[in-house]
Order: sequence, then C-alpha cells, then structure tokens
Amino acid sequence: MNKKAIAFKCAKAGFIGLVLLFLYAPILLLAVYSFNATDMIGSWEEMSFKHYAKLFGDPVIMQMIGNTLLLAFLAAFLSTVLGTLGALGMYYSKRRIKRAVSVTSQIPIINAEIVTALALAITFVAVGLPKSFFTLLIGHMVICTPFVVLSVIPKLKQMDNSLYEAALDLGASPLKALFKVVLPQIIPGVISGFMLAVTLSLDDYIVTSYTKPSTFNTISTYVYNATTKGNAHTAETLSSFWALTTIIFLIILTVVLVANLTGKKNKGVKK
Repeated sequence: MNKKAIAFKCAKAGFIGLVLLFLYAPILLLAVYSFNATDMIGSWEEMSFKHYAKLFGDPVIMQMIGNTLLLAFLAAFLSTVLGTLGALGMYYSKRRIKRAVSVTSQIPIINAEIVTALALAITFVAVGLPKSFFTLLIGHMVICTPFVVLSVIPKLKQMDNSLYEAALDLGASPLKALFKVVLPQIIPGVISGFMLAVTLSLDDYIVTSYTKPSTFNTISTYVYNATTKGNAHTAETLSSFWALTTIIFLIILTVVLVANLTGKKNKGVKK
C-alpha cells in the first residue's frame, strides 16, 4: 500500500472521527458530569451518584417521566395502527387516489411544527374541545402517523404480492390473508415506524405545549418551565436530568446494538 492510500485512509478516519465527536461530545459531556457531585458544568468536585438519587427520589420528576412514557407509547401504538392501515389502503388503492393520499400524508412532515401546533389548538377551540390528555394524544398522533406510513410503504413495495394472491386462491379471506401473509412481510417496517413514533413523541415540545392541559407535564415542558420559571432549586433539579439523559442514551445505544447484531445473525442464517 503506497503513501497516498495510507494518507487517504487516515484522512477519512479522521474526518469520520470529527463528525462523531461533533455529534456525541455534548451527550458524553453530560454523561460524565452526571457522576459529578456539583450541580454546575465546568467544575469537578468528586464522583457521586447524587444526581441519580435525586432523579429516582423525586416523586414529581418520576411522575413527569411516567407521563411522558405513557403518552409516547400510547401515541406510538395508536399511530402505528393508524399508519399501517393507511399505508395498506394507499398501497392497494388506485393510482390517482394513492398519489393524492400520499401527498396529503406528507404535509405534517414538511410543514413547520409550529403551524401544525397552532392549527390543532385553533381547531380544538373551534369545536369546543378543552385541552386535555385526549387533545394532547391527538396532537402527538398527528405528528407521528405520517412517519409510520413512510416506514411501512417501502416494505409493502418489497413484499411478494403473489403470496397474498395465492392465499386468496387457496380460500383464505382477505382479512386472514392480511394477517397471515401481508403483515409478517411488513412487520420490520411496522416496528421501525413504532420506534420512530416513540422517539418523536418523547422529543416533542411545540405540539405538546399547545395541546396539553396545565396539570400535565412531559420531560420537554418540565425542563422548559424549570429553565424559564426557575427557582432556588432549579440547578439541582436540572442537574438530575443529566442522569436521565445518560440513561436514555444507554437504552437507545443498547437497542440499536441489539437490533444490528440480530439483523446480522438473521442474514447469516439466511445465507
């Protein structure tokens, strides 16, 4: 291997390293300081699990985390059901209808989130629907469902349609053929859509702030309120979220690694 090839490989590795550092340095910084006894980033006192104890020992924070997880998984489940049915309807519709529905379903993705949030808030006021968990759930489904559709449609295009037709020819009803033939082929897309919906719901602030009742808080709204309407305990409260950030990052990292390893094993078995 000549010097130019070696230099090119080193430059490529260095560039990738810089990109990864740019992406993950803030998260790693919070992870390191989550084991620090101080509540301020920039000074190190001693290693401590103080922030983790604060996180799991504060009933207000635990209730807020429970609210966030409940909303995220419920919205993701309903969005996955609705998005999968919508994707199936689009796929088996006529060309003109398919195109019209496809364009319509992408509007919430392209549209600015603040516009979606304002539109939802005005709609709820117009129909006389007060802010509640129900309006919040609808808001999260509006932003999550299109992404589920985008996750399922490619799997529908990749599946073998002849299997569905063969099931019908052998006497299966359309509903039975759907559950026995079509769903097993698109299940990776359904799972991807569900996970993406959970992530979007956990991360959302704008739609949540416009559709939630005043008595309901999620992680995003709680942190924002603690920052803008802080009190004497704001620094201590926010520092406990360093621990929460570390836990979420480790969970996501574990899920991604397990999914990749499982995918590689399945490919190896198929070969």
